[in-house]
Amino acid sequence: MKSEPSEFSIDTLYARPKHTDMWDGVRNYQARNMLRDSIKKRDLVFFYHSNCAEIGIAGIMEVVKESYPDPTAFDPDDAHFDPNSDPANPRWFVVDLKFKRKLKRVITLHELKSHAPLRDMRLLQKGNRLSVMPVQQSEWDFILSLE
Repeated sequence: MKSEPSEFSIDTLYARPKHTDMWDGVRNYQARNMLRDSIKKRDLVFFYHSNCAEIGIAGIMEVVKESYPDPTAFDPDDAHFDPNSDPANPRWFVVDLKFKRKLKRVITLHELKSHAPLRDMRLLQKGNRLSVMPVQQSEWDFILSLE
C-alpha cells in the first residue's frame, strides 16, 4: 500500500493511538476491490512512500480489521467525500492497519527495479501505480532480504 508521506507516512501511522488507523481515500475500483475482497485480517502489508525524495518501501503494517465501508465517502466535509456513494450500497472501502515496524532502511524504487527476482512485481510494471497492489510471497521474502 502506498501513500505520499506529506499526506500520511509510516511515522504518521506510528503516532496514531495504538499505532493503528484506517486506510481511507482509495478511489480506484481495482484498488478498492483488493481492499474489499483480498486483504484479510493478520495479512502483512508493505508501507510504500511515493511522490517524495526517497520513494520506496519504508515499513510493514498488519491488517487488524478487514474491509468495511469508507466513512469518509459519506462525510461532505472530508476531502474524500463521494456524493454518489450510498451507505446502503457503499462504493468505497477501508481496512484498519497497525504499524509493525520500519524497515532498517527505505528500499527505494530504483533499487527494487535493479533486482531480477522482482522483474514481474506489479509495482514495477509500467503503468501500475495503484495505491494497493498485491505482493507475491517470493517477492516479499526477497525484499526483506535486502534490508
